[in-house]
Amino acid sequence: MTAFITAPVASADAFKDLVAKIEATNGYRKPIGFGICRVEKGQMDAQKILTCTYPVINWGENFGSAAVFLAAAGLVERTNEQELVAPLTLDFLAQAMDAFAPYVTEAQGEKHRNVQVVQSLQTLIKGGKASADDFRVVFLFEDKPPQTVPGIYLKLMALSSGKAPLRGLNLEGVFGKLENVAWAGHKPYELAWLRAHEIDMKLAGTYPAIEYVDKFPRYLMHVIPVDNTRILDGSKVRFGAQLAAGTTVMPGASYINFNAGTLGPAMVEGRISSSAIVGANSDVGGGASILGVLSGGNAIPISVGEKCLLGANSVTGIPLGHGCIVDAGVSVLAGTRVFLADSAVADVAAANPGWDLKTMAVKHHADLKMHEFKAASLTHGNGLHFRVDSGTGRMMISRSKREIPLNAELHQAKPKVA
Repeated sequence: MTAFITAPVASADAFKDLVAKIEATNGYRKPIGFGICRVEKGQMDAQKILTCTYPVINWGENFGSAAVFLAAAGLVERTNEQELVAPLTLDFLAQAMDAFAPYVTEAQGEKHRNVQVVQSLQTLIKGGKASADDFRVVFLFEDKPPQTVPGIYLKLMALSSGKAPLRGLNLEGVFGKLENVAWAGHKPYELAWLRAHEIDMKLAGTYPAIEYVDKFPRYLMHVIPVDNTRILDGSKVRFGAQLAAGTTVMPGASYINFNAGTLGPAMVEGRISSSAIVGANSDVGGGASILGVLSGGNAIPISVGEKCLLGANSVTGIPLGHGCIVDAGVSVLAGTRVFLADSAVADVAAANPGWDLKTMAVKHHADLKMHEFKAASLTHGNGLHFRVDSGTGRMMISRSKREIPLNAELHQAKPKVA
């Protein structure tokens, strides 16, 4: 194993030379993501990692720090592997600080955050406030199904921090690798350990106040929301979700699952299921549901475009384009039969260039002067208004004539400063 860092680096140019030397190693690959995390281990099995917390993650960036971390961890020759998780040691911290020497005095605020992590760890561990065994150094080199709990959490943090796009990472198999645990605040407890100690803890009054049981923590346990993002109930957003600036998540029937979220200012009072995405300036009404792919019941991830309104208690099971409305209580599923009046064909076609509605129709009802469609054929359609004709019970579509604006003061990406 080559020793790359043997003394404090004297200058920024010398740092660049060090990085170049490390990266010139035969077979060296830059990671797609890396970071240092604190781990919480099992109460019964100290080798089992229950959860991880990353103060800083790097995703497609800061490759100089990546080279330093790989060299300090002695992993430079192993970058051909998919995923690396290494123990953190005092020697690792000392070598990293030697490499970062030219930048130590500059490390503050948003500048040189990896240097800040190493500095803080040295202080914590040397001061006896933490053990090196509580931390791991983690690298991902390929976007394949994650192999470890630290690797899973790195990907979830990349999603929730907005560094990776929604539906842009391979999360296959994560549920099989994450432990189902009881959460009390930020602390996870093994269920088997709770059962084994239940009697003693309850009699002693030390039984923890369990808030929920899940494989995933909550979004706000790991992420500081971006400007003017409001989450009125922390239980409503799961870690791995992504919220754009100006998003409001109300309490009640709302929920945003992992690998799902918003791309711009949005009002969320309903459910955005796994892998579902909502565009800017859209409103997910109270109790509305956007179907997801988590349970395998829907093979097509659902996207809702910009300036859409999903009415209260509606269900959306097909991808929608921009400017769509689904009336309250209406369910639009792939197999739903919907009708379009002949008189409205031109308006809908004008909003969707390239659509040949007559060819797309399942049937034309001459007596009704209507075309009949499967809702799936209208996927990604713009300006569609789905409603039920109260007289006939038919599901109708027409060209949406309304734009439902969000409250600008509540949802602007950057709030005004008084």
